[in-house]
Amino acid sequence: MKRRIIYGIGTLAASTVLWCTAPPVQAQEAQRKPNILLIVSDDTGYGDLGPYGGGEGRGMPTPSIDKLADEGMTFFSFYAQPSCTPGRAAMQTGRIPNRSGMTTVAFQGQGGGLPAAEWTLASVLKRGGYHTYFTGKWHLGEADYALPNAQGYDEMKYAGLYHLNAYTYADPTWFPDMDPALRAMFQKVTKGALSGKAGGPVTEDFKVNGQYVDTPVIDGKEGVVGVPFFDSYVEKAAIEFLDEAAKTPDEPFFINVNFMKVHQPNMPAPEFEHKSLSKSKYADSIVELDTRIGRIMDKLRETGMDRNTLVFYTTDNGAWQDVYPDAGYTPFRGTKGTLREGGNRVPAIAVWPGKIKPRTKSHDLVGGLDLMATFAAVGGVPLPDKDREDKPIIFDSYDMSPILLGTGKSERKSWFYFTENELSPGAIRFNNYKFAFNIRGDDGASTGGLAVDSNLGWKGAEKYVATVPQVFDLWQDPQERYDIFMNNFTERTWMGVVMGEEMKKIMATYVQYPPRKPQSLTYNGPLTLSDYERFQWIRDSLAKEGVSLPMPTGN
Repeated sequence: MKRRIIYGIGTLAASTVLWCTAPPVQAQEAQRKPNILLIVSDDTGYGDLGPYGGGEGRGMPTPSIDKLADEGMTFFSFYAQPSCTPGRAAMQTGRIPNRSGMTTVAFQGQGGGLPAAEWTLASVLKRGGYHTYFTGKWHLGEADYALPNAQGYDEMKYAGLYHLNAYTYADPTWFPDMDPALRAMFQKVTKGALSGKAGGPVTEDFKVNGQYVDTPVIDGKEGVVGVPFFDSYVEKAAIEFLDEAAKTPDEPFFINVNFMKVHQPNMPAPEFEHKSLSKSKYADSIVELDTRIGRIMDKLRETGMDRNTLVFYTTDNGAWQDVYPDAGYTPFRGTKGTLREGGNRVPAIAVWPGKIKPRTKSHDLVGGLDLMATFAAVGGVPLPDKDREDKPIIFDSYDMSPILLGTGKSERKSWFYFTENELSPGAIRFNNYKFAFNIRGDDGASTGGLAVDSNLGWKGAEKYVATVPQVFDLWQDPQERYDIFMNNFTERTWMGVVMGEEMKKIMATYVQYPPRKPQSLTYNGPLTLSDYERFQWIRDSLAKEGVSLPMPTGN
């Protein structure tokens, strides 16, 4: 890991030399640490946005995001995790979610969240002198130690702790049949938008509900803001921060802006209703998201800070197809909650004037996990080898700066796909090949020319394919339709050796770096006597032998 970071910093140093012939102002900016602006949307489909074949062609123009792609680099093999909490945890920590225990998130009122021992993008960049700021959706727990202002952010403003639906639970117009005692409980424990500075008190700015209401203050007291208006406050916080940051140009900043759009239920702000070409709630919300991103970028350019700012846009997971029509579009198979490409491959765009060439495209295998090593590299901060409780820690993050700067490739060759309770990956991609071991979400729908994916997501049963996994060539078959493990013409059984080696590498790390206790678990079937007997055997086996994936014997 240190080798990756040193390489990234060296690449950036070499890049800075090229700026020596630039005008004095540009040369001075090149010597300063770059600012970093990370914008994250929610559940945005790979095919929703203009740079990915969406936009106007799908009835939802995205001129602001199109402009980002024109100014920078668009990624086409960029991966998230299959749902909100693990996706955000992976981006914040640079670690696969089962290491941090952030594979799912608890209901409101249950506490818990991102462990205090974890490093985040903010706490790492703080070590490099960065001023750090968070606004918008957090979804990494509600315990005091798990809030952004306790996780390295100097300030959080209008932080939302839950997925959007959670704010409707206590609303009688949404759930009139709810037991009154349960409603009272949700009303009591559900926290609204939170603000606070590191080490200081946390205040609740306003409650959030599912109505078209925008009354943050009522009679001088905490009011209520409806779901349609929440993102306007996120935009407001980001713009106010940029105005303040412009007053201290010598202090580098990291701001993480997280919009609630386009998580279901999509309720566009009134000024965006029927503003899309298709005039659907989802399309209107995409137009709203794009507009708010555009306003933040306009402010960054207006202050002149854009010249020394790395802007990175992405989303937390793949499209949530099983809530259609309130869902994004993906050209890939599967949905949020599955190990298919549709649940994991997401849009991502990076802009960095003078460093990233405009209108470039990357097909390198990278993902949200890699933001940690990349931001650390551009900020000149070595990744820690101990966690915040001084215990050994491992990162799963690769430095993307050689890709961004056009000086080389990322060292990443593989991607591991996980669902909530998996210790071993449910699927592995190595270069262009993908092995699928757990085809959860489509009830084992047949592959081949007539395959139909039911897009059940979390509602689909787990189905492990045991000794004969499905194998797909993601270059020739990105929709995962044609299983070539033992096809007469294109048999790829020999890839099992490669995938087995990759599996061994990651499983071996659990011995030296044990996963933290899961923050929350969903029901995963009955606990059996045989499971009980296997627990200690599994621990002993991992410590002694690692994991073994023998080649199938054929039939």
